[in-house]
Amino acid sequence: MAKSKDARVAVILECTSCVRNGVNKVSTGISRYITQKNRHNTPNPLELKKFCPYCYKHTIHREIKK
Repeated sequence: MAKSKDARVAVILECTSCVRNGVNKVSTGISRYITQKNRHNTPNPLELKKFCPYCYKHTIHREIKK
């Protein structure tokens, strides 16, 4: 089947502080969220402030490639 040319695409948001500083010694992962964005209205990579359960605070989560 051909790929759909929908405006909405699924994106993965990853915690920037977990990736940058390495994961905390207590935790064993990196916070990731899955959401959707409109490709036509938001062509740039998405950045949202979300809660990271590994950092125990709200941090910036950036869009990563699948």
